[in-house]
Amino acid sequence: MQFGAVLQTHPPASRTLALAKLAEQHGFEYAWTFDSHLLWEEPYVIYSQILNETHRIKVGPMVTNPATRDWTVTASIFATLNEMYGNRTICGIGRGDSAVRATNGAPTTLKTLRESIHVIRELANSRPVEYNGATVQFPWSHGSELEVWVAAYGPLALKLTGEVGDGFILQLADLDIAEWMIKTVRDAAEKAGRDPLSIRFCVAAPMYIGDDWQHMRDQCRWFGGMVGNHVADIVSKYGADSSVPKALTDYIAGRQGYDYNEHGQAGNTHAEFVPDEIVDRFCLLGPAENHIKKLRALKELGVDQFAGYLQHDNKEETLRVYGESVIPALRDHITATA
Repeated sequence: MQFGAVLQTHPPASRTLALAKLAEQHGFEYAWTFDSHLLWEEPYVIYSQILNETHRIKVGPMVTNPATRDWTVTASIFATLNEMYGNRTICGIGRGDSAVRATNGAPTTLKTLRESIHVIRELANSRPVEYNGATVQFPWSHGSELEVWVAAYGPLALKLTGEVGDGFILQLADLDIAEWMIKTVRDAAEKAGRDPLSIRFCVAAPMYIGDDWQHMRDQCRWFGGMVGNHVADIVSKYGADSSVPKALTDYIAGRQGYDYNEHGQAGNTHAEFVPDEIVDRFCLLGPAENHIKKLRALKELGVDQFAGYLQHDNKEETLRVYGESVIPALRDHITATA
């Protein structure tokens, strides 16, 4: 299993850079960031600095969207970073959440998402593509490589992921939900004539090393509120009795709106409806052995990467314990069972 750290580009940028460097030192292979240009600093500027001051870590958004950024510009950024620093980028993409809702916009259609994935991937892999009726290509780009991983929750978005995604990003660490979603994506891939095992699976959720359970839960409760935004869209579209697991849909019954100015922040007052049980199921909390046990279970389900959110008050210690205990245990486990 590989590991990523999910950072928020809250100023100062030097803090984001320091955490990315620390993550690499502790064995993490990926430094992901939010991509909400109004709420936080511009991530693509910071990626260049991270790549310049690290050696092997890959960078990318978790996640960008097709609405707030021109697709060709997005592709050009990745291709440029790859030319400058080697192929050390990855693109997470979804229909849009905080970046579009902060301007009273709405997530894009799945059709738009599908088209954007194709355009971004072809251009960022130094290939020509049809865009707005023209054949376009970066004449300066040679040998650039970019995988596009799709973030999804609902049945149709999961189907799209299986059909076109290089990877799938599931933003929660509930074992039952992960099992259902991985199977749904793989089934869609098989029906589309793809190798289901060719798709990489990433589970992204807050990771907090500690022993004060109430404090940890309160620091990570924001995540259930963030996931709730996507679940509310699913319930609105498919109803509460859809094929989506009840473990994902039932908890939002008490949801009463959301303030994106508190998005992704510990202490988010619009996440009070999220019960402790959901925080425990969606996140990785507690001592190292708790994290190792859950990560091994996720690995058995087919998860290739765990990306841990660090939007809490124990960032450095969590990275340290992962580097010294959690990551080695997962790597030893893989070797022992190979």
